[in-house]
Amino acid sequence: MDFAGARKWMVDGQLRPNRVNDPRILSAMLDLPRHRFVPADMQARAHADEDVPLGKGRVLMQPMNLARLLQLTELRAGESVLLVAAGTGYGAAVLARMGGRVTALESEPTLAAVAREVLGELSLAPGSVQVVEGSHTAGHPAGAPYDAIVIQGQVPAVPSALVEQLAEGGRLVTVRRPAGQVGTLVVGRRLGGVFSTTPAFDCMTASLPDFAPEPGFAF
Repeated sequence: MDFAGARKWMVDGQLRPNRVNDPRILSAMLDLPRHRFVPADMQARAHADEDVPLGKGRVLMQPMNLARLLQLTELRAGESVLLVAAGTGYGAAVLARMGGRVTALESEPTLAAVAREVLGELSLAPGSVQVVEGSHTAGHPAGAPYDAIVIQGQVPAVPSALVEQLAEGGRLVTVRRPAGQVGTLVVGRRLGGVFSTTPAFDCMTASLPDFAPEPGFAF
């Protein structure tokens, strides 16, 4: 399969027409071998306009949804990012190419192992990505505070533990879907010690298994 051609089709046919205009994201997703981040039997679907199953109830997010999620971080070079539910590491690689210092948090050891392997094969800036294992809902306090937090998946609400790890002026983005409601990509900001969110657009993706129906903090 012509994976380079598939990436170009993905960027030109899915990202650009859907308001993904950050040149760092477009460049990263044009260059990074997305097919390496999915199981071998899923590689032909890696660039399709859909979530790609990774096993364990997890997915690699649809290209357009992931790109717009990351774009909403408004990431600046050198900023620290906590990527929650990093999966096999594709989102971490894109964030690193955007100039972020990424802590990729993953609760499933088999996915974390794939992330370490594939990320280690890429031409990323030295030290730009650290893969850590642990609870998604607890975050990674050792690296806090973070300038941006990305929850890579759909959650009913955000635990207070993650909000507390956000720096003053920091941003948090995720797909929020309370029970019985439509999923919405939202961006939250912490200003003056107060955390508030703004909806961006309707968005559906797979729910993250580690998030309980009613976490401690609700939007």
